[in-house]
Amino acid sequence: MKKKSAVLLLLITGFIWSTGGFMIKIIPWSSFAIAGMRSGIAFLVIFLYDRPKSIKFGKYTIFGAFCYTIMVICFIIANKLTSAGNVILIQYAAPFYVALFSFIFLGERPNKLDWLTIIILIGGLSLFFIDELSFNQLSGNFFGIISGFGFAGTILFLRKQKDVRPIDSILLGNLFTFFICFPFYNDGLTNEPIAWASIFYLGIVQLGFTYCLYSFAIKYVSALDAAIYPVIEPISSPILAYFILGEIMTKNSLIGGSIIIIIVMVRAFLQNKNLENIKN
Repeated sequence: MKKKSAVLLLLITGFIWSTGGFMIKIIPWSSFAIAGMRSGIAFLVIFLYDRPKSIKFGKYTIFGAFCYTIMVICFIIANKLTSAGNVILIQYAAPFYVALFSFIFLGERPNKLDWLTIIILIGGLSLFFIDELSFNQLSGNFFGIISGFGFAGTILFLRKQKDVRPIDSILLGNLFTFFICFPFYNDGLTNEPIAWASIFYLGIVQLGFTYCLYSFAIKYVSALDAAIYPVIEPISSPILAYFILGEIMTKNSLIGGSIIIIIVMVRAFLQNKNLENIKN
């Protein structure tokens, strides 16, 4: 597969991911119940798609699954505590964490443009914590950061497995999440049709289908590209949350989020331009 095709898959993935923020909020279940059921359904989708004869329990597979579990659980907790826009924009500091460790872990050296991007990302991220926030909002932002760490770790470990089966980490991560959240199903689930329709959408489409695309595309791009190119997610998520839920982000959060999105897009554009110049 050509890199351009892989990037297109990442963009499609990012847009579908962006629907998760508002969908999570309309389900009247606990965070752990949502996380577990969503991942249980996603596991079945990915398993039926991939039909693995066996899963290799190598250290990178297990560490990748662990990071994935942290990411999905903390993402849902954060969405229940603060705005969907805040969560996804904070999570998109993940390229910073990826760049810090990609050279040591993967041998993919960040360049000067990458480091400039990272510095500006930190500035944008800091604006989310300037406002006078409630305890829930602060807690939500904190879990958003932890989810970002999990996202970065997932990317690094998936990329480490690019020559084998990165999808095994996703399978195990969803299985881990389902069983970790098992104690919360008894009191956390209700029978509303809208809740079950939403959770099936989240499990089948928003998580299962997208990670089939993502684990395939990541074989053909760098770890940092895999963190940056799904940039449409933090653009779409706050917009969808505003029109569907009426969520309004603070001025500083909007400025910080805009900084994050702009620098990520500029970095992608300049990197692509440099590659074209090299080819010519």
